[in-house]
Amino acid sequence: METISYEYEGALYVNLTNRCDCACVFCLRHNGHKGSIYADDLWLDHEPTREEALDNLLTRDLGAYRELVFCGFGEPMYRTDDILWLVDALRARGAALPPVRINTNGHANLILGRDVTPELKGRIDTLSISLNGSTPEEYLAVTHPRDGEAAWHAMLDFTQKAAAQVPQVVMTIVDKDKSPEEIGRCRQLAQDLGATLRIRSYIED
Repeated sequence: METISYEYEGALYVNLTNRCDCACVFCLRHNGHKGSIYADDLWLDHEPTREEALDNLLTRDLGAYRELVFCGFGEPMYRTDDILWLVDALRARGAALPPVRINTNGHANLILGRDVTPELKGRIDTLSISLNGSTPEEYLAVTHPRDGEAAWHAMLDFTQKAAAQVPQVVMTIVDKDKSPEEIGRCRQLAQDLGATLRIRSYIED
């Protein structure tokens, strides 16, 4: 049974795609995993349609969760239009939505060929963007993006634009092999873009 939504620590996570334009060194996908500590079966053989995802979410008591998070096993913003449609559709049906967050690599504008950040206003409460390094070189070494250094610049530009539209924008790094100095540089970079830094713990395979 494929997992469209799953619970973790009081939040409801929504899994819409396996597609991703990165190959991050710490990603569980590289080791043949179909799931994670959050759920066992996140790998999708079939991407749910927006209607299938809506039907799934309507079976949940959404108001009981502290957050609704679009995350999953791929880059959710490949499906930006569907995410925004789902948020609108749930609200139109009177669902008591908790705060809505998207976990993203920040490449949406690069992937979709347009600036999507104005469309997030009033719909998305928090964006969590993977920073992973304070320089293009460190970023490329960790994330291996399809578009190379262009992805680094696109992620920074997306973050700055999103900070003007979304109430809370957080940039994240994984603490594996990060010196205090590197963490400090990441924190300053996030602040310069209008975001805050969150340090995630590395999860052993």
